[in-house]
Amino acid sequence: MLAAFEFGTTCDDVRAIVVTGAGDTFSHGTDLRAPDGFSAGSGAFKPLRGGRRDVGGELAVAIYRSTRPVIAAINGTAVGIGVSMVLPMDIRVCSATSRFAVPFVRRGIVPESCSTWFLPRIVGISTAMYWATTGKTFTADEALAQGLVQEVVPQEDVLSRAMEIASGIASHSAPIAVALTRQMMWRGLSVDHPMTANELESEALLHLGALPDAREGVQSFLERRAPIFPTPASQTPAPYPWWVEPEFQAPES
Repeated sequence: MLAAFEFGTTCDDVRAIVVTGAGDTFSHGTDLRAPDGFSAGSGAFKPLRGGRRDVGGELAVAIYRSTRPVIAAINGTAVGIGVSMVLPMDIRVCSATSRFAVPFVRRGIVPESCSTWFLPRIVGISTAMYWATTGKTFTADEALAQGLVQEVVPQEDVLSRAMEIASGIASHSAPIAVALTRQMMWRGLSVDHPMTANELESEALLHLGALPDAREGVQSFLERRAPIFPTPASQTPAPYPWWVEPEFQAPES
C-alpha cells in the first residue's frame, strides 16, 4: 500500500484513489490466531513488524501527504487497522452490513496508525473516546450518525459508488485545485487561527487565478460542458508546500 500511494501521488494520470477489501470483508485486522500475530515479545510483533515504528502509522502519514483525494469503499467488516487505515482518507462509503470496532485496549495495547490524532478530528473527542476505551463493535448506522462514513449503501454497490464519486472528481474538478484543497483542509486542522487559512487561500487564489484552469472552469460552465483542465496536480505552485515535514524519531530503548 505504501508503494501504491507513492505511485498514486506522483503519477499525473491518477486523479483519485479508491481503497477496498477483497471478498466480503474490508479488514478483520490482525489475525490473533497466527503464531506471530500479536505476541509483543515476538520479533514480528505485527504493529511494528520487528522494528521500532508502527508501519500502520507510516501508511497513515503517506495517505495524509497525498495530493489526490482518497475514497474508502468499506465492503464489510472493518476492525482494528480496518478502521484506523481509513481515517486519513477523505470520503468513506460502507455497506449496510458493515461492522466496526477499535478494540486495541481490549488486547492490551493502544490504538495505532495515527488514529489517536485522526479519530477525534473526524468524530469528535467524546465519540472517539467512547469507541476507543470500550472497544465496542458498532454498526454502519452508528458510523454514519457519528460522521465516520458519509454514505451507507447495499453491499453490492459499495465499490461502484466509491468509483462513481472518484469519477465525478476526475471529470469535474481541477487536479491542481483538488491537490491544494486537500492539503489545506487536512493541515488546517492543526493551526491555531483562521488567519493562516486566510493567508494560504489568498496566495493560492492569486496563483490559480493566473492559470488556464480557472479560465476553463468558467468557460465550461458557461458552455454547459465538462471541463478539460490542462494543469496536472504535480505542478502545484507556491505556497505549496508551506510546511516543514517532520521526520520520524524512533522511541529510545
